[in-house]
Amino acid sequence: MNFIKKMPLLFILGLLLVVACTQDDDGPIDISNSTDIFGGEGFFLKAELDSGSLIHLADDTLYIHLDSIWSFSNCALKSIKLDTVWRDTALELEPIIQYQTKVEDCASPMFRPDTVLKVLFGKNSLKGISQIEIYNDVDSLLDTILVRRGSFSLDTFKVYVDSLFDSVKTLPLRTKGSPSFLKVLDSLTPRVYYWRPMKSVCKFTMDKCDKMVPDTIFPRSWSLADTALVPLRQKCADSTLFYCKSAGWENDSNALGLVQERLDTIWHTHLYYVEKIPECGAVNSYESSAYGTLREMNVIRQLYTPSASETFCGPSTQKDMFWFDMSYGAMVPDSISMDSLRGVWEKATVATDQNPNKRKTK
Repeated sequence: MNFIKKMPLLFILGLLLVVACTQDDDGPIDISNSTDIFGGEGFFLKAELDSGSLIHLADDTLYIHLDSIWSFSNCALKSIKLDTVWRDTALELEPIIQYQTKVEDCASPMFRPDTVLKVLFGKNSLKGISQIEIYNDVDSLLDTILVRRGSFSLDTFKVYVDSLFDSVKTLPLRTKGSPSFLKVLDSLTPRVYYWRPMKSVCKFTMDKCDKMVPDTIFPRSWSLADTALVPLRQKCADSTLFYCKSAGWENDSNALGLVQERLDTIWHTHLYYVEKIPECGAVNSYESSAYGTLREMNVIRQLYTPSASETFCGPSTQKDMFWFDMSYGAMVPDSISMDSLRGVWEKATVATDQNPNKRKTK
């Protein structure tokens, strides 16, 4: 009953609200005045550290790639401030996104923008620092880069690869000295192919032979899923004579023998480039010509040699040797224990290192 009594009052208030919304100045309500200015800190989600080289020297230029930046609006990014914090042997970078709106600022929000910052540290500003880390404003570690001290040298080598490398029975085998190539036998995979002999008759005899011998023409490639039909025919025992032209044979698929087995083995091998380097050194780049036996291979590599002030090597099991996996075209990372493979390299048979076909120069 009390609600019914209050209905006229609610009706009057609603009518006043409708009248208020139908005035001549009807339109969106301003959130702020055009003269208002807003400022503060934005946010970035991703960051990467890069120096353009595999090994970052302390005096090299460092590039910081920031991605997914939020700075209030497209036109509001004012500046990016880079705060630094020294913590033990690590230098922590904390980019601060600062925005400031203007009168002519556009209102559309930014959609995953990115930018690259170029940073050059002073000669002694990274003294005692072994790595640089980058964080965002929620203290999330986004990326890390090691800092080294030393110099680079670019060299070219010629290494002769003996024909023994083609025979798996000689493995493990390596070339002499350093740098060298090491070829090892990883494993064996036995397999069986099935085949049936098929009679093949010569329809166009070209010569008579004093003695005939059977000849089985095996295919160059085999299939594990199918039983191969192999032509079985006669040929002259004297190789200087011929019994039938290659195009004169006719196979008879109705004259087949029993199914037979052909045993085969897959030899899984690995080829490495191995070089003794200064302790705590590293190879910054490596490339070589196509691998082939009975020839000299060209190798171009850039070596990093640490300076006397270098105090950090990292968790490495091969501090004085560099390994490059030529079978997969990738450097062998320091995180892999190479003790057993290093032992194989030291005990491997050493092949000839001189090209017999190369002319001697006076």
